Amino acid sequence: MNKRKIFIAVFIISIFGLAFVQYRYLQIGLNLAKVQFNEKVEKAISDIGVGLRNRNQLTYLMASAMKRDTSFFRTSPDSVIDASSYFLNDYLVENLTKHGVEADFSYSLMARDSAYYLYSPNTFKSDKNIVTYPLLLEGYLPKLFDQRFILNLKFNNLNGYFLSQLNGLTLPSLLFLIGIVLVVLWALRTYYWQKSVITTTDEFINNLTHELKTPVFSINLASKLLEDKVLEKDRTFLNIIRQQGERLTGHIEKVLELATVERKKAVLHLEPIDFYPNLKKVCEAFKTLGSLEKMEFTYSMEGSGYFIRAEAFHLENVINNLLDNAKKYGDHPTIHLSSFLKKDWLFISVQDTGKGITDAEKDKVFQKYYRVKDEENQKVKGFGLGLNYVKTIVKKHGGKISLESKIGQGTTVTVQIPLIAHG
Repeated sequence: MNKRKIFIAVFIISIFGLAFVQYRYLQIGLNLAKVQFNEKVEKAISDIGVGLRNRNQLTYLMASAMKRDTSFFRTSPDSVIDASSYFLNDYLVENLTKHGVEADFSYSLMARDSAYYLYSPNTFKSDKNIVTYPLLLEGYLPKLFDQRFILNLKFNNLNGYFLSQLNGLTLPSLLFLIGIVLVVLWALRTYYWQKSVITTTDEFINNLTHELKTPVFSINLASKLLEDKVLEKDRTFLNIIRQQGERLTGHIEKVLELATVERKKAVLHLEPIDFYPNLKKVCEAFKTLGSLEKMEFTYSMEGSGYFIRAEAFHLENVINNLLDNAKKYGDHPTIHLSSFLKKDWLFISVQDTGKGITDAEKDKVFQKYYRVKDEENQKVKGFGLGLNYVKTIVKKHGGKISLESKIGQGTTVTVQIPLIAHG
């Protein structure tokens, strides 16, 4: 099973797990809401019982309605019954609301032998999901009729009511869950799309550079064969052809090296070496180049043994890249390389007196294909691969790289490579 399938499986399990946890929290919330609702209703029923215990306008009206007695009222018995039903309903609403109960309800008031009764003006269409809270009345009405009266408060679809009370928790949780799913799906889509683009781009660059190697090799070979046959007046043009051919070859090799290192197909074979002679060889070669190009280059190497685990070829390329950058991006700069040992690290610094770069671009220069947006720097041809290659190789050696620069004063790039025990 590849990593993609494992990641998708973990994501799906996590989403279902999160949904299950939310569901359990919702159940707990509903149970707590039910307990609180029962407590509120019990308190409201207690107050209702106290209010209906004595004779008052409401209880007298209720008694007259159940007796069908209109002697005190100049209206029909049905009107008295309707009026008492609505007044009792208002009384119940007032007491329930006072205790924080706002759910829809109906009621029925009935004597033991069902001869006397009152019904709520609001009724439910179905008897399903109805919860009943009974109240045994005491006082005036039971004594007047010599009957037991029970007031039944009926609530329908309490789960829906509880959910509406929990909307402040359930709705945001659901929205957050949907948001997480959408963001992760978008991230997955973007990741695999970018991966596909990068793979396609790498394949294109790889194929292109390999296709370029053959004609460039032919041009270099032809220029070497023509060296002894070309006329003196044309030798300048031949040298230009050779220089540009060698430069193009170097670019092609750099692109190939960086691509293989990034894809981890080119595994660096790190082995214990003394990098001191390798570094000295690079410095001497660059010093010779500097004398030919009228460039001032100096170096100082403290100590005599730079024992590290490294692949000499790539680490030499790192130093050559740093020196080449210092030369290219300065107008006859003064370049100095210094190396020294400190604690458990080998420090190699390349300092130049070039134009320098801004703080905003210090980190960006290590990005692949990035080039400093400066009119003069754009005159120097390149692909923005050098420092990215340097950083990649230094990291694969377990090292660090830092850059310090000031506009108008120059730039210093420092590479740190961990030392190993020797002897």
